[in-house]
Parts: sequence; structure tokens; C-alpha cells
Amino acid sequence: MEPAPEMKRNRFPSMNFEAEILAAPHDNSELYVVPSMRSLTAEEYVEAFKSFLDHSTEHQCMDEFNKEEMPRIMAGLGNGKSTINVLGVGSGTGEQDLKMIRILQAAHPGVLINNEIVEPNPQHVAAYKELVNQAPDLQGVSFIWHQLTSSEYEQQVKEKCINKKFDFIHMIQMLYRVEDIPNTIKFFHSCLDHQGKLLIIILSDSSGWASLWKKYRHCLPSTDSGHYITSDGITAVLRRLGIQYRVHEFPSGWDITECFVEGDSAGGQMIDFLTGTKNFLGTAPPALRRRLQEALCQPECSSKKDGRVIFCNNLSMIVVES
Repeated sequence: MEPAPEMKRNRFPSMNFEAEILAAPHDNSELYVVPSMRSLTAEEYVEAFKSFLDHSTEHQCMDEFNKEEMPRIMAGLGNGKSTINVLGVGSGTGEQDLKMIRILQAAHPGVLINNEIVEPNPQHVAAYKELVNQAPDLQGVSFIWHQLTSSEYEQQVKEKCINKKFDFIHMIQMLYRVEDIPNTIKFFHSCLDHQGKLLIIILSDSSGWASLWKKYRHCLPSTDSGHYITSDGITAVLRRLGIQYRVHEFPSGWDITECFVEGDSAGGQMIDFLTGTKNFLGTAPPALRRRLQEALCQPECSSKKDGRVIFCNNLSMIVVES
């Protein structure tokens, strides 16, 4: 996920986990107070997300899509123009963006590429700029960064009456934290030029995330502040809008074995990423921790391979027509 990558989740207003914070120890001694649970800050999210990437095949999965499908998608862009306009929404640190830019360069040699980026996290923007500075093969590509959320960018475009159109827009693993998903998709679709394409990469309904969110939602904390959305939710929006699309499914796995190892720092960070919570294992009520770890082991969520627990992280690549 370049979930900047705006993570994956939704609130549960009916659940009061604060009531579980004050707990009675088994020996009937005085009550003790566990530090309260809280959401990850932007900086903490970056660290937790890195741990997820280190243990998953998310980027390898996207590489597979880039190899199998992207050259054909890129070849159909631009309509013979001398400049191709690209917009990345929630681009994170830019690794996936630059891979796609290079495929676009190969499909349209000599054509100028204007690449604009919408990314709210300042650390991610800085890392993206550094990546560009170190790349010798991006002549003919211009970069403009907008350190904004997608909704702030949309508001800015509407207030300034900007009418710029893009040949290719991509939204990779970022719709989880968008407030109004249907209107966000509608807005960015309206920014496409004639014969342009919008690429939405989102978790598949065949993923363990989908099962976790639908069947085991009670195992997740209220500190998780995003939306539970998978590919079926996105394609339902596209159908309501009357927009044509194609879905490509690609398998991906996430090795969460260390999430069950007491005191393992990588496992702790991965659980923080999964729950959107700082130090979940240290602050969550024991019953909630237990419920989540049991849910993660269910066959709808994970499989066992060579003694490892592999969470299903399958992705859907949705290619939307202008």
C-alpha cells in the first residue's frame, strides 16, 4: 500500500473501549490504569507503514501489475499530445509514482510529462523530492507538489476555478481516509482529459482486510479513524455514476507472524498499522488484544505457510475510463 497512504478503517461509535481501560487484576488488589489508547500521529504512521511494507508483498504486487497491464494502459494515453499531464493523489514517498512515470516515458519517448502530486504528509513529500533529486533518468519530467489532502486540493481547484485536465490520475491505497468517497471519485474523474484514465488501487474483497472489517469489526479499536472500503464499495460508486471501468485482481501477502511474538518491536508496529493505534499491544484492554489476535488467525484472514502466518493482502487495480 502506498496507503499514505491514507490508511484503512472506520469508527465504531457504539463501542466504548474507555470503559475497559480501568481493569481489575486477578489477585483482587487495587485497580490499575492502563495508558489510554490513541490514534497514530502522521510521523508514527510513517514508521508503522514502513514495517508493513517490509513484511508484505504489497509493492511486489504493484510491480506485477506494472509489468502485466501498465504498458498497455500507458500506451493509450496522451492522444498524440506533446505533453502528458499526470496527477498522483496520496502519492506517499513516490516510489510507485516514479515506476509508473518510467513506464509512461518508455511508451511515449520524447514526450514531455507534467507530474503533479497531492500528498498531505510533509515527511512523505520530502522523501519523494529526495527520490527525484537522486534520479538521473527523469529528464523531460516536471514535478509540482501540493502538500494538501485530496479534499483541500479539490477545494483549491474549485475556489481558483482551475480547469486543468489530466491524461492519467492515480489514487493508490488512499481512499480509506477520504471523508466523501463518492464525491472525491466524481471530482477527480471530472479532471480527466478526453481518453484519460483514472487508476484506483484498493484492497480487494478477497483480502483478509475485507473479512476482518466485515466479520470481525468488534475486534478493532475505536481509535482507528479511517473508512472500511474495499473494491466492491468503489465499483458500486462507479456504477452509480455510470462510469466504465475494468478491475484487475493481484495476490499479495503480509507476514504477520511477529504480531504474535511478545515484545517484538516490528510486530508491535505492524499491529499499530493494522489498528491505526499507537502501542496497541501496550494500551489495549487484554480482552480486545486477544480478540484481535484470534481474528487475525482465522482462515478468512490468514493462512499458515512454513510455520508463518500470512495475512491476505490482495489488491484490486481499478482502471476507470474518462
